[in-house]
Parts: sequence; structure tokens; C-alpha cells
Amino acid sequence: MTDRVESDQTSDIDELWTRFKETGDPKVRESLILHYSPLVKFVAGRVAAGLPRSVDQNDLASYGIFGLIDAIDKFDPERGFKFETYAINRIKGAILDELRSLDWVPRSVRAKAREIERSIGELEHTLQRSPTDEELAEYMETDVETIQNDLAEISQLGIAALDQTVGSGDATVTLKDLVTDPSGVSPEAAFQAEETRRILVDSINRLPDRERLVVTLYYYEGLTLAEIGEVLGVTESRVCQIHAKTVMSLRNRLAEPPIL
Repeated sequence: MTDRVESDQTSDIDELWTRFKETGDPKVRESLILHYSPLVKFVAGRVAAGLPRSVDQNDLASYGIFGLIDAIDKFDPERGFKFETYAINRIKGAILDELRSLDWVPRSVRAKAREIERSIGELEHTLQRSPTDEELAEYMETDVETIQNDLAEISQLGIAALDQTVGSGDATVTLKDLVTDPSGVSPEAAFQAEETRRILVDSINRLPDRERLVVTLYYYEGLTLAEIGEVLGVTESRVCQIHAKTVMSLRNRLAEPPIL
């Protein structure tokens, strides 16, 4: 009985998609928006988990609905991609775009993040590997505890995440798109971003074991930072620090010119 109900629901949604793409009927569009609206709440909840409590989750959902509408308008069912994956990326992008436009992150934290990321890049160029926290602290003329506290603060504010866009024009995607699910990107963008994808995968493979494991468990396996902490035998705060530092390292490597 359950299988029959699910089959009927899938058939109904397929019919809605067919009618909308053939007619553009606003009422059908509204039906699709209502059907997929739980995706917005889901994404808003995940984004809110890494933000200060002062950020209202309902506000995030209102930003995300525009991403859902845009996804419905642009989605092509005939390409064979799963709409949920396509939509989640765009809902999250709409939320993050609005947060960036509001510039809710304190300037001092942004400046701190830029300085740490620049230092990581310079050390990686010199060492030809990811620097340890001790090496980073020495290079920045501070102590390890300060570096780790700064990384934890940056991570909690969502600055260091794989939602950073790369590429340009139609090829613009996020690092998370490239790591997790290429089917969430249009075929044209995926084709144009293939070199970036190759560089990113190579960069992840060259990470130290612990950093690579954090990226894999978080972006591939969907574990929370707390769950990753249990796997590694460290605190959630420590995982936040590792995650922030690792993403900064990946962004630096993607910014490097290709070796000819």
C-alpha cells in the first residue's frame, strides 16, 4: 500500500512538471512551490545551525524561497537530474547571497579570516604542504590557542565553508557543488568547471589524513561536526577549527594558477 501511495505521489509531481514546462501556468508553478517548500525549511535550518542566534531562521527561509522559485523556473526534468539536489544548492545560494548583502559578519572577523587565509597560502607555497597550527601561529607571531580560537569563531560565522563560488558566467558553481553532486549543476556549467573539479579533487587528496577525513565525512557522508568529533576523538569545537582551516587551504589552492 505504501509503495502504491508513493508511486501515485511521484506520478502527480511528474504530471505537474510536465504541465508547468508546457504551459508555464502560474497555478501549477504555485503547486510545485508548495510541494517543495519543505526543502526551504530544511536548508534554512542547516544554515542557521552555523550562524549567531540573532539571525532569525524564518528570515533565512524567506530568502531561500526565492532560490526555490528560481530553481523551479530553470529546472529541466528531461535532463534526468534530481530536482531536490538542484534546488537545495540554489536555495542555499539565495540565503547566503542575502546574508552577504546584509554584511552581518563583523569587519574584524572578516579581516581576521582574510589574514589567516593569506598566511595559510603563503606557508603552503613555502612548505609545499598544509601548515600545522603551530607553524601557522609562529608565522603570524601569535600563539596556537589564539589561532584555534580565531578559526572556531570564523567557522561558526560561516565564512569558511564550501559555499564559496568559483568560476564565472555560466560556469559559476560552489566548491560544495563540485565536492558532493555534479548533477546539481547544469551540464554546461559542469563541463566548463571540469578543470576546477579536477584541481579540487587533487587538492583534497593531498590534504593531511585528518583534514581529508573531515571534508569527506562532512560533505560526502553528511555527518555533523559533533559526529565527526566522536569519530576523531576530539571536541566539536576542534572539528570546527580543522574544517575552517582546511577550507581556507582548498580555496588557496584553487586560486593558484595551473601548472603548465
